[in-house]
Amino acid sequence: MLRLLFAACGLIVLLVPDVALAWSYEGHRVVGSIADKLLAGSHAESQIKSILNNGDNPDSKLDLRLAGPWPDCVKSVKRHDDGTYHYEIDPEHLEYEVPCTSFNTKKERARMEDYARRNWTQCSYKPDGFERGCHNTYHFDDVALQRDRFDRSFQGTNDHDLIAAISAAIAVLADKPVPPPFPFSFKDKKEALLLLVHFIGDLHQPLHVGSVYLDADGKLVDPDIEHKVDPATETIGGNALQDENRNLHLQWDDIPTDIGDAATRELLADARSVPASQGPLESWPAAWASDSLLVARDAFAGLAFERIQPPPKVKWSITFDNHMDYLRRTDAIKRRQLAKGGARLAEILRTIWP
Repeated sequence: MLRLLFAACGLIVLLVPDVALAWSYEGHRVVGSIADKLLAGSHAESQIKSILNNGDNPDSKLDLRLAGPWPDCVKSVKRHDDGTYHYEIDPEHLEYEVPCTSFNTKKERARMEDYARRNWTQCSYKPDGFERGCHNTYHFDDVALQRDRFDRSFQGTNDHDLIAAISAAIAVLADKPVPPPFPFSFKDKKEALLLLVHFIGDLHQPLHVGSVYLDADGKLVDPDIEHKVDPATETIGGNALQDENRNLHLQWDDIPTDIGDAATRELLADARSVPASQGPLESWPAAWASDSLLVARDAFAGLAFERIQPPPKVKWSITFDNHMDYLRRTDAIKRRQLAKGGARLAEILRTIWP
């Protein structure tokens, strides 16, 4: 399945135009910040600090909040024709580096380049006709809204999708083998933790799990009936759905402006009320994906679609039954999802390091 990706704060605009990714960098920092506060004073917190700061001074500053944007920063790594990989800054848009300042040392840039190199060729990902690296597929699923749960047999999933990547990161942190069959290359616990923080954030942006598939008349189609996806029906998680301002996915990436980029008292209270997950740790990512899929139904509710651009790059326009009501619902959903993301990230790490 294809998904056009957009790194936080426009980081990848120079590589792939008109694209989107889950939560702005502020959203990823909020999820990490909630988990930081929930884990304060715990054994898990000491493990996190040691891993993220390479076992250095315990007063080092890198925490889950600052770690959150890391996989989006990796999108500044470009592969060159000679087979080398380089982290490249756009000199005309230095503001794109704001979420990446915690990783601007030579050592950390080398880590990003090495991660991209090791996770580039396991699968082919050409959202715009150019190879963008397999690691970009780790951020999403595109399960049709007609499904009521996540299942690997459904269209819009694959063995290198968001749920598989989360499972691989958990395995590395828990000193267990990475589940087969896909050859993820997460070389150490720091890399796995940097990825896990971000991917749990992605998992709770509902348009990174659920999607609509539309025909030429803007009506829903079900790719699981024929067990295949017609590319002309893909809305790529809302990236191909536009109102007069911008695409739907980008609208869902934004978080309420009053939150900022750290946990608020209200979000922290909501996170503490998130129910404990049931079953073994390994089952949690799929269960949470099922939850996000149902939330995605609310994200697409009250919308109508009209195709405005034919294949190969299909686009549809959006109209709202009641735009103001939709915006109010969106705001409330985003707050709940951020709180759940932070709570569940903390739950994973507390389970690994009780």
